[in-house]
Amino acid sequence: MKRDNTPWGPTPAAALEWRANGEPFSTRFEDVYFARDHGLEESRHVFLHGNDLPARWRGFTGDSFCIAETGFGTGLNFLLTWQAWDALAEPRPRLHYISIEKYPLDARQLARALRPWTELAPLAEQLFAAWPGRLRGQHRICLAGGALTLDLWWEEANAALADLASHGPLVDAWYLDGFAPSRNGQMWQPELFLDMSRLSRPQATVSTFTAAGAVRRGLQAAGFGMRKTPGYGRKRDSLTGIAETVARPAAHVETPWDLAATPASRPETALIIGAGLAGATLAHALAARGVKVTVADSAGIAGAASGNAQGILYTRLSPKHSQLTDFALQSFRHASHFYRQLFASGVLAADRDGELCGSFHLHENPAELAQMHDQLQGLEDLASVVDRNQATELLGAQPAAAGYWFPASGWLNPPAVCRGLLQSPGINVLEHCGSLQLARGSDGWRTQDVNGRTLATADVAIVCTGVASQLFTGLHWLPIQSIRGQTTLIPAVPGSEGLRAAVCHRGYISPPRLGTHCIGASFKLRDPDSGEREAEHRENIDKLIAALPRLEAELGALDVRQLSGRVGFRCASPDYLPIAGPVPDRTGFLQQFASLRKNARQLVNQRGSYMPGLYVSTAHGSRGLTSAPLCAQVLASAICHEAPPLSRELLRALSPARFLIRDLSRNRI
Repeated sequence: MKRDNTPWGPTPAAALEWRANGEPFSTRFEDVYFARDHGLEESRHVFLHGNDLPARWRGFTGDSFCIAETGFGTGLNFLLTWQAWDALAEPRPRLHYISIEKYPLDARQLARALRPWTELAPLAEQLFAAWPGRLRGQHRICLAGGALTLDLWWEEANAALADLASHGPLVDAWYLDGFAPSRNGQMWQPELFLDMSRLSRPQATVSTFTAAGAVRRGLQAAGFGMRKTPGYGRKRDSLTGIAETVARPAAHVETPWDLAATPASRPETALIIGAGLAGATLAHALAARGVKVTVADSAGIAGAASGNAQGILYTRLSPKHSQLTDFALQSFRHASHFYRQLFASGVLAADRDGELCGSFHLHENPAELAQMHDQLQGLEDLASVVDRNQATELLGAQPAAAGYWFPASGWLNPPAVCRGLLQSPGINVLEHCGSLQLARGSDGWRTQDVNGRTLATADVAIVCTGVASQLFTGLHWLPIQSIRGQTTLIPAVPGSEGLRAAVCHRGYISPPRLGTHCIGASFKLRDPDSGEREAEHRENIDKLIAALPRLEAELGALDVRQLSGRVGFRCASPDYLPIAGPVPDRTGFLQQFASLRKNARQLVNQRGSYMPGLYVSTAHGSRGLTSAPLCAQVLASAICHEAPPLSRELLRALSPARFLIRDLSRNRI
């Protein structure tokens, strides 16, 4: 699924028309998505009953039950599964539902397709609210208070399963759906069945509506014991089966340095160092999985780079795919829904803690705007190109140029986000601990204060301390840099108090919070001074005037000597991507892959050597509000041995070990 430097754009749309009785019909595959008169009953019969659900959930002894589906379609199978799982009495396992779709419906098509099923309406509304549209890639959606995870892969099924299969057995039940083999032969291939086998946990089951002999023989060849069962209604047969043997892993086509040689067991406890956005979002994600979490911070909650009064939910667009662009957009989608849930549940209070009011990004390259105008067709729910007049209507203020409108963006108060997340059940916070040390002993990981006193111990430890991450065990080599940034607090003036959305330019401004705008921010490399500077307050104001020229008279009259702000230090990586993943054992890692110094393209058929139970999440730069929630899901999934929320290419792009591999390949170390 490598797409670097290919033209960016939406995933292909579903080719859909509506029959007179309301059935959605695929003109691409010349088949209906479901039968209007018995669609619910048939789905329940084939997929839930065919996998012995919900009975298997009642006796399930694991933490999370994973279902994988080929062909999300209208989401009918998912909603029926959610309905059946939701009806179970507690305690029940967490539910992880992975579905792959090459041609997703848009939001309006989805709503129309599901409208007839009124009993599913409450759940369908939650699905609509989280719908990622046609943004290509992988989309993690957390529902039911984090107890249900929906992973949508807008990919070709064979490629997606091959990607997931590299992580080993993850799946307990298979919904082998999609259009009939005679109409969608590209999907129903032997390699698909082999990857299903590679992904299957012991006693995993499979069900499918088709009874085609080629499908039955293909699944049997891959290790599934298959049998015919009665179909629904006029359909005579369908197929069900159980995993009896596991197919051999596929041969590696590139060095598997990102896969751990010895995966650890699922932890009961976790220790997080750092109570900023990276630490708080991860603590929340782990606690939702039943892990008992201790968060320790040398200062207080959001005491470092996460402490500004206002921050923007920011992302970036590009005419071409890249790892940076793809992660930026997928993390933006995830974060927007994540914060919307926090507002809906009362964890965050509207206006005081933020508002998802949209944001406008000033862009002064007309040629690129014209190109992106075309490439954004079909993705208007993500972003659109707007001219100055349109932007003025959206903002209530006139910008200096045209740009992009992001309707799902907005602003947040980062300290409120951190405090709200860290109040989740199962999280213990230790503040004002002073200088902290991290060490591994026979009882797992422990953190100590400067006097050597142990403050907490846990099975795993995660360092989330921004620029201070290099101070901890095994992380001194990380190539991170500190970038000074100063924000400025200015009073709302008549020209700005009616601002309706955030504006991003060479700085940023949000609608006022409690009568004040937090604008920013300066950008100073290799500058460790933590004192406020009048010159940087003036710089922030001048950048804002350049973006919103009609505010010049009012902003120019402000006396910078009377203004206050805040200085923080962004932590950035050389490639501007966050660093999130397991920490490699540097010495062992360099020995394992030393031959890459001579031939960077050779295949070294070894998995990586990693420090047991140690992870890191850092280098979120100025985009921590956007990147931290999805990085938290990346880490929580890895720690709890769940399917990841991203493709393997993007996981490698975030991995701390990527810098060692790059330096080896360039013969720098």
